[in-house]
Amino acid sequence: MNINAIPLAPQPTASGQTAEARQSDRARQAAQDFEAFFVAQAFEEMFQGVDTDPMFGGGEGESIFRSFLVQEYGKQVARTGGIGIADMVQRQLLQLQEVKQ
Repeated sequence: MNINAIPLAPQPTASGQTAEARQSDRARQAAQDFEAFFVAQAFEEMFQGVDTDPMFGGGEGESIFRSFLVQEYGKQVARTGGIGIADMVQRQLLQLQEVKQ
């Protein structure tokens, strides 16, 4: 193999993605997960003030269900565009990765 023949452009792997694209995808997923967690924590605080209906609700089961519901709300908000946190976190992650390389 001629050393001068090494391509300078990023080469796709067997999955069809370049290393940079995989890195960007992982950064995006981590940023989206962070935003989902952040939004879920905000929703959790909002739901603290909501009383349950004593006729059909309350108890341990509802508190567990509400916790799962709030987590899913956070994931859905982050998945559908979010509040902008994921974009900022992704940019920072990618910048930090460039500095370390």
